Formats: sequence, structure tokens, C-alpha cells
Amino acid sequence: MLIQIAIGSVLLMFSVMIAGISFWVLEWRLTLLRPWLTRAPHRPKLMLVLCATALWVLLQMTMAVWAWALTMLALGIFDELEVSVYFSLVAFTTLGFGDILLPMEWRLLGGMAALNGLLNIGLVTAAMVEVLRQLRLQQITNMEQDT
Repeated sequence: MLIQIAIGSVLLMFSVMIAGISFWVLEWRLTLLRPWLTRAPHRPKLMLVLCATALWVLLQMTMAVWAWALTMLALGIFDELEVSVYFSLVAFTTLGFGDILLPMEWRLLGGMAALNGLLNIGLVTAAMVEVLRQLRLQQITNMEQDT
């Protein structure tokens, strides 16, 4: 049990670290583009930033799912990569089909993967909202300064 909790905790912290670093990179790139993003027209640029952040979320979540999948494969929980990735994705997204189950001695990892997914979804949702909110505030400020 303690081994599962330790492994799950390391994977959880790793995925949070991935999210933090990737958000820092996204924020840095958007800062470089700020002069262009805050000039009119604003709406198409908001859509562009929304699409870019959605791709960022997809990349960040994919990396976390793969970390879980590769760990489960390395532990010998699953024999095939596809099954390991499938289970990790289903657990991470809390979809929980139940068509593939962990062996009894590893079942806590499934719950920890789901917890990790919930945490990451909350983190990236907050980050996406903040990115769009900050951009829109800067656009409004620039519009007011221009008038």
C-alpha cells in the first residue's frame, strides 16, 4: 500500500511540475506576443490564444498520462503499451469504463491517477481562464488609452 502511495505521489508531483513548467513557458511566449495581441482586432486574437492554450492543455495532459502509462508498464502491471496508455487515460480523465482493471495489489494507483487527473483539470482550467482574462484586460486598457 505505501509503495503505491509513494509511486502515485511522485507521479502526481511530476505531472504538477509539468503543468507548472509548461504554463511558465506559455506565459513567457504570450508575454513576447503581448504588443501584437493587444492591438486591434481583438476577437480573432482571443480565439487564437484560446486555441493555443487548448493545445497547451492537450500537450500537458498527454505528457502526464504517458508518465502514468509508462510507469505502469515498467512496474509490469500491464504487458502492452496500448493497454497501459488506455487505462491511464481512462483513469486520468475519471471516465472509468471499468473494462480494464488493475490487479488487486495495484488498485490504489487507479484512484491516484484519477485524483491526479482531477487536480490537473482544475489547474489547467484556472490557468486558461487567467490567460484569457489577463489578455482581455490588457486589450481593454489599450483601447482606453487609444481613445
